[in-house]
Amino acid sequence: MTTGTAVRTAARVVDAVKVYGSGDTEVRALDGVGVDFPAGRFTAIMGPSGSGKSTLLHCAAGLDSLSSGAAFIGGTELGTLDDRRLTLLRRDRIGFVFQAFNLVPTLTVAENITLPMDLAGTRADREAAEWIATLVDIVGLRDRLHHRPAELSGGQQQRVAVARAFASRPEVVFADEPTGNLDSRSGEEVLGLLGRAVRERGRTVVMVTHDPVAAAHADEVVFLADGRLVDRMPAPSAERVLDRLKAFDARASKEVSS
Repeated sequence: MTTGTAVRTAARVVDAVKVYGSGDTEVRALDGVGVDFPAGRFTAIMGPSGSGKSTLLHCAAGLDSLSSGAAFIGGTELGTLDDRRLTLLRRDRIGFVFQAFNLVPTLTVAENITLPMDLAGTRADREAAEWIATLVDIVGLRDRLHHRPAELSGGQQQRVAVARAFASRPEVVFADEPTGNLDSRSGEEVLGLLGRAVRERGRTVVMVTHDPVAAAHADEVVFLADGRLVDRMPAPSAERVLDRLKAFDARASKEVSS
């Protein structure tokens, strides 16, 4: 956790606009969004279906480009990078966890966890080896290191994906509905792991979710509606998040009927 009055920003978007299509088929997925994601914090992004939350995550992470505005990782503006430099930045400074576990089926758990470092040709020095060992213990997979994904439960596979996301010690980990394919118990385990990485290890997590219970694990919730930032909630609880979402739904229904 960052201490003192100055809070470092791990990622941010400024006046972010994302437009798909043109003319009659134009969809404005993001409409002038500006939001900072503080380092050493767990931020959840929520909103109704079609609100732009996954688009915001993908643009902030450099998986998709903005139509206008700017996205930054630390002090680096993503729009100024060519494809090669953007690929390197995503590899070295960003981690990803998705709803689909995206593990390599022919690799063992250990090999899947270290895959980002192996692809980067990073030499496993003592510090890196200690960090990987810590991650393995955090996600509780020491007795599964030589298993392949098909031999694991869904919850265990997502724990591997979480460990892989943090393996290269990225500046920020982006998670898009990381519990969407899991039962409630496995989902709670994965969310607990993300929270521990933030609170015990000073990592930064930005997560898209539709689940108020999942959002309650975050330090703050950012709410989107119709491609715009409409609210922020520090220290969220599942009940308060659900009430806020219901209020958005009620307002949207009123606007449609009026």
